[in-house]
Amino acid sequence: MKAKKIVALVAAAAMVLSMAACGSTDNSSSDAKDGSAAAETTKTSDSDTLVMATNATFPPYEYVDGEEYKGIDIEIAQAIADAMGKKLEVDDIDFDSIIPAITTGKADMSLAGMTVTDERKENVDFSDSYATGVQVIIVPEDSDITGPDDLANDKMIGVQQGTTGHIYCSDTPKNGGFGEDHVTAYPNGASAIQALQTGKVDAVVIDNEPAKAFVAENPGLKILDTEYVTEDYAIAVKKGNTELLDQINETLAKLKADGTLQSIIDKYIKAE
Repeated sequence: MKAKKIVALVAAAAMVLSMAACGSTDNSSSDAKDGSAAAETTKTSDSDTLVMATNATFPPYEYVDGEEYKGIDIEIAQAIADAMGKKLEVDDIDFDSIIPAITTGKADMSLAGMTVTDERKENVDFSDSYATGVQVIIVPEDSDITGPDDLANDKMIGVQQGTTGHIYCSDTPKNGGFGEDHVTAYPNGASAIQALQTGKVDAVVIDNEPAKAFVAENPGLKILDTEYVTEDYAIAVKKGNTELLDQINETLAKLKADGTLQSIIDKYIKAE
């Protein structure tokens, strides 16, 4: 298999990544949680509101805790909104509906553990990177799969629809993937894990941090000690919206410089 930036295991981890000041956000759009992003609800920000599109099934970056949205991306978005003097509104939608929400103006920005790719850059502009993600492989504890190369042996792979794990795995073997016939995409990571437990797929490829949460919650599964790929996460905005992009990058630079970004990460991801 093509060596797609497979790297040594990052020694940071534990179930939830961080961002200081987990701000309470506007959860008023209950229909947003049904996953129908491009649905009938039109999310347009006014002069006092900054709308963030996300898929809150991706701990520790974004998840639902009771009546609140929490996670690294939520806290970063809150810091950006605070810096702009605006109220943050979270629009929780399907992952593959996020970029359309940005391009149509239903949301101002997206923080969703989203990786910068050339294909996505054709539709949206990205901020500076604020985190590094690692795609890993989850298998049953008794699996004969020991690494990425074993996935090429007529295995069925589960992924979350629209994610980079989906993109990478579905690519042709020539490009380092396994082909669409060997990949099943699910609406969220939990559905992919359920398919793994019921034998519908042989492995799940997903980001390292949510992978830890899924394995902790589901006995009998394990994360392989070898990674599939590493990637940079960034914030997406509508193409040409340089004013918002500059404000985001300025805020990210300040959060990095004063240690706030690292404290958020340390809050959610504990060193092992």
